[in-house]
Amino acid sequence: MGCRPTALRYKRYSRTGDNCVLFDCDERNLGLLNGIIVAMGGAIGAVLRYLIGLLPLNPQNGFPLKTFCINVIGAFVIGLVAALSARASLNPRFTLFLKVGICGGFTTFSSFALETETLLGKGNQTIALLYVLSSLVCGVLAVAAAESLV
Repeated sequence: MGCRPTALRYKRYSRTGDNCVLFDCDERNLGLLNGIIVAMGGAIGAVLRYLIGLLPLNPQNGFPLKTFCINVIGAFVIGLVAALSARASLNPRFTLFLKVGICGGFTTFSSFALETETLLGKGNQTIALLYVLSSLVCGVLAVAAAESLV
């Protein structure tokens, strides 16, 4: 039996206590369904990251501004999603779609690491250190700021 929309209902996903219609899946297909949900969100996040990458933001000092902005925005969004999920009892699959899918596809640790190593390789130790520290501090502050809004 595959996954299909049915009347299977999960309770307590909304503030009003209404039931939400989800998918009826046997245990074998839950992982596949969750993978598809993550893939859909990941595609959205990756396209958004690509589009931001097209913006003409290239500081003269070599600071990777686009990746920095992508990661801080992603940290803010994941902070919002985490707080909303905890406080508003969001559907777990919707939370998976947003956090692992969209935020995972949007943010990019690998680009962060590569750009840091490239800066170091070019002798820009000061810019590399500024990039690492500002990414860490601003990312954590973005999560905290987002959580405080909810």
